Amino acid sequence: MNAKRRAISVLIGAANSMASELLSAALNRQSHIRVVGTATTALDLLKSVQSLDPDVVLINATLADGPLSGYGALRRIHDSFPEVKPILMLDSTEPHSVVDAFRSGAKGVFATSQSAFKVLCRCVDRVYAGHIWANCFELAAVMDAFSQLAPLRVVNADGMRLLTKREEDVVRLLAEGMQ
Repeated sequence: MNAKRRAISVLIGAANSMASELLSAALNRQSHIRVVGTATTALDLLKSVQSLDPDVVLINATLADGPLSGYGALRRIHDSFPEVKPILMLDSTEPHSVVDAFRSGAKGVFATSQSAFKVLCRCVDRVYAGHIWANCFELAAVMDAFSQLAPLRVVNADGMRLLTKREEDVVRLLAEGMQ
C-alpha cells in the first residue's frame, strides 16, 4: 500500500456492541482502514453517518432493531448519503437477500458465514475504490432478477410480510395481466 494514501474510514452497524467492537478491533489492525464509529440501531447508524462522514459503512442485515432492520438502514443511507458506500453483511447469501441488498443500495454484499476476514478487508478496499462486490453466484442472482418480473413482496419497515402468499399471487397475476 502507498504510505501516503488516506486510510479508508469505516462505520460499523451490528446487532450488538460486542460484535461491533470485535470487528472494529480487527479492522483497525489494518494499516489502510480506520474504524470511525459503531452503532447497533438503524437510527444510531444514520446519525453516525451524518456526523462521522465515513467512506464505507458495514451494515449487518440484522441490527438491534430486529430482523432485517439493516435493510431499512441501508435504504435510508443510500437515499440520504449517496456518496457513502454501503456493504451489507449477510449470514447467508440466499438469492432474494442478495437482490434485496442491491435494490436497497448496497455497493457490496459479504457473506459472514462463507468468507474469511481477509476477504472482508478486500471487499472494503474494492467497494471504496468504486467497484461492486459480489461473487459469481450472487451476481447471477442479481442478473436473474433483472430478467424476471420483480417479485411482489409487500413488507413493512421491519421486513415483515403484509400480504399472505395467496394475496401476493392474486396481485402478481393482476399485474401480469396489465402488461
